[in-house]
Amino acid sequence: MTVFRLTTQAYCKMLLHAAKYPHCAVNGILVAERHKRKEGQAVLFVDCVPFFHGTLALAPMLEVALTLVDSWCKENNYVIAGYYQANERMKDTRCVSPNQVAEKVASRIAESFSDAALIMVQYCRVDNHKFTMGCEEQSIVVYEHHENKWRCKDPNTDFCEDWSEVQRITACLLDGKSYDSLVDFDNHMDDLRNDWTNPEINKAVLHFC
Repeated sequence: MTVFRLTTQAYCKMLLHAAKYPHCAVNGILVAERHKRKEGQAVLFVDCVPFFHGTLALAPMLEVALTLVDSWCKENNYVIAGYYQANERMKDTRCVSPNQVAEKVASRIAESFSDAALIMVQYCRVDNHKFTMGCEEQSIVVYEHHENKWRCKDPNTDFCEDWSEVQRITACLLDGKSYDSLVDFDNHMDDLRNDWTNPEINKAVLHFC
C-alpha cells in the first residue's frame, strides 16, 4: 500500500480552490518531486495546480492544461502524481466518491505515475464542521490505485506533514479570504496574465508558517 503525504501548500490550495467556488465542481492535479523513491517511502505531494471550476469534462481544455503543467513540471523537476476533485453538491456531505470524470483522469495519471492518488475534497462549509474556519478535521478522502480500481485509504490516516500546523494555516487563509486571489486554468484562459502557479498564495502560506 502506498503512503501519501501532502505539504501545507498542496493541502491549502486544494481547499482554497473549493472555497472560491462552493457552488461548482472543481478539480486540479497534484505534483511530487521527480526522484526515485526508496521502497516504502511516502509519495509527498509538494504542490497542486488548480484546473477548472464548473465544467470538468472538456477534453480539449484538459489536454491543454496537462500539457502546460507537464512542461512546467519538467522545468522544476516535478512529476504529475495525483488528481483532486470536489463535487458540486456542497450540501451533501456524502458526496466524496469519485465519479467517472475523476476516475478517468486519475487513471490516466496512474499510467505514467504508478503510485498516483485520487483525492476528493469535501465541501463542508454549511452542513458539517470540517470546512469551517477552525478546520478541525481533514477535508479530504484519499484513494489509491490498486488492482485496477480506486480504493479508499483509511480516513483516519494523517495525510499532512504536520496537521496542527496545517490546521492553523488553513484557518488563517480561509479567514483572510485568500481564495479570492487563487487562479485556476479557467481564470488563466480568461486572461493569460493570471498565473496558475499561484505565487501569491504560495507567499501567503509561507507568511503563516
